[in-house]
Amino acid sequence: MSEQKIAFYTGPAGGWGALRGVANALLKQDAAVKGAKTLLSANQPDGFDCPGCAWPDRNHHSTFEFCENGAKAVAAEATARRAGPALFARHTVRELARQSDFWLEDQGRLTHPMAYDAASDRYAPIAWDAAFALIARHLNALPDPDQAIFYTSGRTSNEAAFLYQLFVREYGTNNFPDCSNMCHEPSGAAMKPQIGVGKGTVTLDDFTRADAIFIFGQNPGTNHPRMLGELRAAHQRGARIVSFNPLRERGLQRFQDPQSKLEMATLGATPISTHYFQLRVGGDLAAVKGMMKHVLEQEAARGGVLDRAFIAEHTTGFEALAADLRAEPWAVLEAESGLTEQQMRGAGEVYIGAGSAIVCWGMGITQHPHSVATIQMLVNLLLLRGNLGRPGAGACPVRGHSNVQGDRTMGIWEKPPAALLDRLRQVFGFEPPRAPGVDTVEAIRLMLAGRGRVFFALGGNFAAATPDTHETWKALRQCDLTVHVATKLNRSHVVHGRAALILPCLGRTEIDLQAGGAQGVTVEDSMSMVHLSAGINPPASGHLLSEPAIVARLAAATLGGPGGRGSKTPWPWLVEDYGRIRDLIERVFDDFEDFNARVAVPGGFRLRNTASERVWATASGKAGFVPHAVPRDTPSHRARQRVRGTVVFTLLTTRSHDQYNTTIYGMDDRYRGVFGQRRVVFIHPGDIRALGLRDGAWVDLVTVWDDGQERRADRFRLVAYDIPRGNLAAYYPETNPLVPLSATALGAGTPTSKSIPVVVLPHQGAAADGA
Repeated sequence: MSEQKIAFYTGPAGGWGALRGVANALLKQDAAVKGAKTLLSANQPDGFDCPGCAWPDRNHHSTFEFCENGAKAVAAEATARRAGPALFARHTVRELARQSDFWLEDQGRLTHPMAYDAASDRYAPIAWDAAFALIARHLNALPDPDQAIFYTSGRTSNEAAFLYQLFVREYGTNNFPDCSNMCHEPSGAAMKPQIGVGKGTVTLDDFTRADAIFIFGQNPGTNHPRMLGELRAAHQRGARIVSFNPLRERGLQRFQDPQSKLEMATLGATPISTHYFQLRVGGDLAAVKGMMKHVLEQEAARGGVLDRAFIAEHTTGFEALAADLRAEPWAVLEAESGLTEQQMRGAGEVYIGAGSAIVCWGMGITQHPHSVATIQMLVNLLLLRGNLGRPGAGACPVRGHSNVQGDRTMGIWEKPPAALLDRLRQVFGFEPPRAPGVDTVEAIRLMLAGRGRVFFALGGNFAAATPDTHETWKALRQCDLTVHVATKLNRSHVVHGRAALILPCLGRTEIDLQAGGAQGVTVEDSMSMVHLSAGINPPASGHLLSEPAIVARLAAATLGGPGGRGSKTPWPWLVEDYGRIRDLIERVFDDFEDFNARVAVPGGFRLRNTASERVWATASGKAGFVPHAVPRDTPSHRARQRVRGTVVFTLLTTRSHDQYNTTIYGMDDRYRGVFGQRRVVFIHPGDIRALGLRDGAWVDLVTVWDDGQERRADRFRLVAYDIPRGNLAAYYPETNPLVPLSATALGAGTPTSKSIPVVVLPHQGAAADGA
């Protein structure tokens, strides 16, 4: 672990720092040679899809199609370290629970299926057949299938996700909480009724044609580093790049391309953002509304600004939106966005000057109370000038994990459309459940109420990823059985039910050998491209099973065993050759016609996106303008009313640069200048002085909420940072205890982890003197 220090980084994103980061990641995992060879197959036609983010691949024949964070993910999977029975024999679960999240995952790859033994408080090896029989007994003993919860990680392949949703619906429930519920659920909830699709409308080719790219609530330098290559190229050809972010993020400022010999040799870099607006946390809706108000006023002043022909032919609701914009006072827009009228007009003028424009957004938009409304306002902005369904223009929600979008496409959804259920009945000959299931937050409530008794997770780290940590842990511990399919040890394995299983699976980089030979799986990226992924490394252990095999064997044990519900699906036969699974996917989903042949083409194929064709699958048959009021009754507004005289901050939770989702690769955040530590809170220097504290002081964070429950996270180091007054930023999962279960997005149910009202108190513990 590096020395604990704050040393602000002055260099660009990428470059030599990224190369050192890749090398260090490989060395830390004792995988320098193996890891380097593995990386050469990342995102290649005959290789594997990176297990990191869902950013698409431009050149499938380039040798280097990976980024620093992707390299860390590959190194973690290709590690020489093993978390086998010997580790669990040395440590009780109580001892493991006292370790950090970083330590747990740093133990290496899981090697054997393990079952919790309450008498010894240890995990012990269990045979696969015995593990499946145990799960089946618990599932078949439930009086109601809706007492079982089936979570899904975005890393799961299309084939595994399809089998999973089929098994669970044959079992009899739609309880499918997944990571979409915690990240981009608002994107689909907003766009589907507005433009007829819940996915982005752009391709990578559009980034080469856009005159302007607007980035909201996203930090590509850490979360999607390969996106920086597209932004760099756009900047170099003269495109305007306009960023809206409360923090000054290095990846949105300057980028040194590790593949550019000139930049690496001269230590040069390419600017990224031509315009950078540091708005207040949650101020995006007001900022976008200000941009649109300017556009509307300029149409009246000089004409020719709006795409009148597009609006007339393809949209509804324009007059209602225009009236709402005219009535909105600039003073309100300034107060709620944190930007000046001049700044909003400046951003609007860039938009007017762009012949084609792309709007991108990430979880800095989706994890807010009014996220659905904000995304609909972003789409409104695009519609004003016809920036949907033509080259160089469109909506680009940038998804997180590598197949989170594909999992939803495959039917991992607690609210499945009737058409999907009808097709499952037609193809598989059973009556699927019709009642909606539970999302992530609802699943936690179900377990807390004692009505969620079996929890099964196909990947992920539920205990660390979810809000209201103490309530979530209490919920998991009330289960009769918790089961986690995983590649490495994590927090969820030590926060378990009365009975618990850890089932180790193959990683994305590993050879998946079935009866029909080596298999490949498919994934869908953020831009609806579906392509093959095939591992190249021998499995970390001979005891590992693939995710499709785990699902199939569990389905056979549950549906065909004593008390089972029966199944006509030939589960073991399907996993002998994954092409058989894809044949069934083709029969269920029309967009996957000729699936096996199309995905065999290098780079795969793109799923149809009707909005990109200006075909609007909406109730009206057109795209809809949707007006929204500027939020003036947010949790932070209400908190300030309740505790007058006390400074209430709005906290956003964020990742460090040594982190992907809940996976902690190390203790550094290079671009923000934090080393060897994670319990830090970024705060404006003026706010530190106003609190009567000093930079580096230790503080406690306490949520201001209206349910009478105390939520706090103690001992965080104040770090003076370039962030707007009244706002804070700190890492998750350390700050997840501050996020109430009831803090969810209107119309989507996503935890609002980027918008938590808190107060800052001097830390009263032993370290308060600055130790």
